[in-house]
Amino acid sequence: GMPAFFTETPETEAVYKMLAVSQPAPAPETIAKLYRSTNITEKAHINSRWLDSSRSLLQQGVKENDKLLLRFKYYTFHDISPQADAVRLTQLYEQARWAILLEEIECTEEEMMVFAALQYHIGKVSLTEQFVASCPAMDDLDSALQCLEVKMEGESSADDMLETMTAPELHDYLKIFRPKRLTLKGYKQYWFTFKDTTISYFKSKEESCKEPIQQMNLKGCEVAPDVSVAGQKFCIRLLIPGPEGMNEVYLRCEHEQQYSRWMAACRLASKGKTLADSSFSSEVQSIQSFLAMQKTTPSTNAAQTDESINTHSLVSPRYQKKYKPKQLTPRILEAYQNVAQLSLTDAIQKFLQIWQALPDFGLSYIVVRFKGCRKDEVLGIANNRLIRIDLSVGDVVKTWRYNTMRQWNVNWDIKQVAIEFDGNVNIAFSCVTADCKIVHEYIGGYIFMSTRSREQSNTLNEELFHKLTGGHEAL
Repeated sequence: GMPAFFTETPETEAVYKMLAVSQPAPAPETIAKLYRSTNITEKAHINSRWLDSSRSLLQQGVKENDKLLLRFKYYTFHDISPQADAVRLTQLYEQARWAILLEEIECTEEEMMVFAALQYHIGKVSLTEQFVASCPAMDDLDSALQCLEVKMEGESSADDMLETMTAPELHDYLKIFRPKRLTLKGYKQYWFTFKDTTISYFKSKEESCKEPIQQMNLKGCEVAPDVSVAGQKFCIRLLIPGPEGMNEVYLRCEHEQQYSRWMAACRLASKGKTLADSSFSSEVQSIQSFLAMQKTTPSTNAAQTDESINTHSLVSPRYQKKYKPKQLTPRILEAYQNVAQLSLTDAIQKFLQIWQALPDFGLSYIVVRFKGCRKDEVLGIANNRLIRIDLSVGDVVKTWRYNTMRQWNVNWDIKQVAIEFDGNVNIAFSCVTADCKIVHEYIGGYIFMSTRSREQSNTLNEELFHKLTGGHEAL
């Protein structure tokens, strides 16, 4: 369980134990005093403060007794094991919790109540429960199972090949809506089919043997939920790349079972995966599990009037202003009924899972000026793509996936980043709110993460990381 470094002295062991325990809920006054970015430009300024990973702290003017803020920079989390990673899991939870409380990332009201319920539960069980202690025999078993899983993933049987050749499809009646300016037209119902990474729709089921009204390839698209469990609204928002930019489409499902399957299919398709992918079932279950947590369940009067909850310590300032504590308490406790049986480890992992499913999760913003343009725009950097965002309205203009990237270069003299993608697509930009070295590190770091596989997870190729993220020094 505990890394060797922390076992060297009683002091370091005490530090490890302190870092492995989540902190009590902060006072509302504490949350109110902390800096909160109110727009995308302010969020971009935060990313100008990263230190250079190619140089030592001393080289960057950091002196003894200076205070540094530590946080996870890359939103790709490999090999998280509760048995061995108590500190990493706890600190990830703390970063996620503060991102929610300080409104660094958007979430719906229902999601906020689930986050609040999980924080309340984690706070309660942290007093009596610790992370699952590491057992050598169980660790060996876990390792053996993981190796077996890797081996099985690498093997393709005749059944697998047959399944790929006859990939499953989804087909059902859904409603579609295309928001356009100066129009009030609503949702219209069509017969939809989902095959490979493409959605097609027809006037009716009977006409599905004819040419579709339209086909939409979701590879490289942006997928976001637009859901209200209480209002029985189950919509999927798609931003699909097109020659003129991103096309916005909403799909409306009738019920949560239908939504879970189509949402899972859309998420996989955006990554270039089909319904035949082994992760489809687990993606569906994950979506259904989260929807179940947002349902309100009858609870006892005693629970409803539990005044021990400091509700304003569990929600962001937006909801502190919108609702009084006596209005928040029953809603948080209703959500709490759905998570009360979770262990500490499971509750933290569930919190992180929901955080990772938020539409804007893992986006780091930099204000840039694209070559040939007269106005500033925002570059969103994620673990698998770059996103061009209109600074004035916040709309996604274009998305580029790393797996279509052929090369990227930095002209250190004029501080310009140039990237070449498949299909002779070239972009270049200078950075306004951060040094271009920070963008270079982000791209190089995520490319490095994508080269790691489960078989290689125990060894970290530091030389390759510094080669991909370094500046002049690494060349």
